[in-house]
Amino acid sequence: MSSNYRLLVKNAKQVVLICNQGEKYLTKDAMQTLYVIENSSIVIGRDGLIKAVGPANTIKSQYLEESFEKVIDATGMCVIPGLVDAHTHPVWAGDRVHEFAMKLAGATYMDVHRAGGGIHFTVDHTRAAPASVLLASLTSRLTRMQRAGTTLVECKSGYGLELQTELKMLEVIDTARRTLPINISSTYCGAHAVPKGKTVAEATEDILQVQLPQLRERMSAGTLRVDNIDVFCEEGVFDLGSTRSILQAGKDMGLNINFHGDELHPMNSAQLGAELGALAISHLEEVTDEGIAAMATAKTAAVLLPTTAYILRLPQPRARDMLEAGVIVALGSDFNPNAYCCSMPLVMHLACVNMRMSMPEALAAATINAAYALGRSHTHGSLEVNKHGDLLVLNTARWEHLIYQLGGHQELIRYVVIEGNVVYDNDKTMDF
Repeated sequence: MSSNYRLLVKNAKQVVLICNQGEKYLTKDAMQTLYVIENSSIVIGRDGLIKAVGPANTIKSQYLEESFEKVIDATGMCVIPGLVDAHTHPVWAGDRVHEFAMKLAGATYMDVHRAGGGIHFTVDHTRAAPASVLLASLTSRLTRMQRAGTTLVECKSGYGLELQTELKMLEVIDTARRTLPINISSTYCGAHAVPKGKTVAEATEDILQVQLPQLRERMSAGTLRVDNIDVFCEEGVFDLGSTRSILQAGKDMGLNINFHGDELHPMNSAQLGAELGALAISHLEEVTDEGIAAMATAKTAAVLLPTTAYILRLPQPRARDMLEAGVIVALGSDFNPNAYCCSMPLVMHLACVNMRMSMPEALAAATINAAYALGRSHTHGSLEVNKHGDLLVLNTARWEHLIYQLGGHQELIRYVVIEGNVVYDNDKTMDF
């Protein structure tokens, strides 16, 4: 007899739904008061969607006669939504561990960049790497992220800076999306840097006249799925004018605007993004008060990246000012050869300590708000009926331990579930 339901997680000490009114994002005080229910169970159907979440006794009596493909007894444990990583660069070849040594010795990001390192070093190696090699390393990185609790991840191209390699990267991301359980939001980031030997104007022209038309063709034919468009808007990289024309062209193709802004210099990127109706802007270490106000009004999410500020010793993004102004604050790992971090629990810890966020704010920023930044908060980011059954079962009685225990996620995460399927069973966990 086939089971009617895919999964029952029963008797959890706590279930953190995040929200329960179908909110697409949380701001201000709503981020401090997450929706948590004690002694609860959750039911996921064969379609991978949540069918019920509520008190264990109620669910037990409602589903008494039903059969489940799998039952997890979560007594003494807690359940939270799968984590969402709203900003990563996971497709690349060529290790940059030597640059970490340079940075520790005092070199700045732009010093390394000018010495032929940084993005250009990775571009040379990524151009030379066959797709099969890129797919193998991407798969292993995404598997690591999944073990650390990430169930939806944004993946950027941007280490090609010319048509063939950018397409190769996007196709590798698309293959991963189709073949791996982890949910992927794909971002075209051909404007990640100005290629060697080109001016900003020439690079912009190549993106507008060569790369985007080819992308549009493949998207229309259904051979490639891309969700977002990104530009590195920065002094010495893409200026406001080039950024505007590239983002607008992407938006006209149906891509969500989700770009790097105000990282190293105040460029008024936030105001530009708000004006273009950007879904999200990342970094924002140098954002102005006017930029913060514009983002709050436009409902443009701020994707903050505590790892980058930490590794590059930059000023911390002004998370508190943004939260108080009502900006939708999300978090990302910025996984890339410059910031090698796969772990959203670690990102949340850094967000709390260095950016002064509270633990509930950090969890909301790494679930519902990160999903919003990817245009997915109607299906992901909280444990509500009819959303995707993506969740973590934590071997602890309080969810805060996932943030509090620095680097402790390897022992705390007992199961990772995507669409009701257990994709990671960590039976090596110890009892604390």
